[in-house]
Amino acid sequence: MGKAKRPVIGITMGDPGGIGPEIVVLAHRSREVFSVCRPVVYGDAGILRRAAAVLGTTIDAGEGVEPGPARIAVRPLSALSPGDAPFGRISEPGSRAMADYIRGAARDALAGRIDAVVTCPIAKEGLRIAGVPFPGHTEFLADLCGGADVAMMLAGDRLRVALVTIHVALREALELLSAPLIERTVRITDAFFRRYMGTDAPRIAVAGVNPHAGEGGMFGDEEERMIAPAVAACRREGMDASGPWPPDTVFHRAYKGEFDVVVAMTHDHGLIPLKLVHFEDGVNVTMGLPVIRTSVDHGTAYDIAGKGAASPGSLLAAIRMAAGMAARR
Repeated sequence: MGKAKRPVIGITMGDPGGIGPEIVVLAHRSREVFSVCRPVVYGDAGILRRAAAVLGTTIDAGEGVEPGPARIAVRPLSALSPGDAPFGRISEPGSRAMADYIRGAARDALAGRIDAVVTCPIAKEGLRIAGVPFPGHTEFLADLCGGADVAMMLAGDRLRVALVTIHVALREALELLSAPLIERTVRITDAFFRRYMGTDAPRIAVAGVNPHAGEGGMFGDEEERMIAPAVAACRREGMDASGPWPPDTVFHRAYKGEFDVVVAMTHDHGLIPLKLVHFEDGVNVTMGLPVIRTSVDHGTAYDIAGKGAASPGSLLAAIRMAAGMAARR
């Protein structure tokens, strides 16, 4: 792909005390990254150099650097000292910085200065410390984009899962479920696949929430009362939605290629099978935003931060996916 045609991808560095800086440095060792995009990192050049030292390498990082192998173009939004953001734990300066990285990338994406945003891991507790009243990237970015109606999807080559409810307690998730909320998630998923995934008629499997999808009401009535009516409404609108399918079998069917995506009712219902298959290369996607956003599907991994043991696999997959989405758009 020619230089002029490669999309500009903004990568937020994530929590400076986690593995985000290390996986950013590792990703910039991959020539594939520069063949599909022009990356710019919203972060801190000094923290990136610290990460490189942990990894036993050197980098050229800073504003105005031409991106390439071991060269990181940085949009400098903090200048932290090592003591401000120690490895392996949350800090107030690091938390405030990581929130600023997200704000800066969202602002530039909305203004058209970058073509997509790829986010590295943050700590939800860190957002709270930074004064951000949201439990994660998805909700924070939706607010930064004007209150966009969004849904979360985790994706790999073999399995993709969209979620009706996300970062809430299981009891609350079950109380939140409703036919309109399920319909909304299916609509967002259908529109996203048509626009960004090159799929004219995505095959959307809607999972039940109870064992055996309720077994005709024997094990719960959510399927008959909410999920089936939502699927029927989406089908009337021309979407290839089906279900409710038993949660213990539908993911296997999707893995085998029968469906393009599974819509799951709760966070762990959907993400346990997804991460079993795509733990190293899964991608978190926020569907419904006016900008493209993908992310790693893992956390800050404080236990290995600063030890040079992090893997960039999920970040590389997120960059590839964002670049492909930008090209299709």
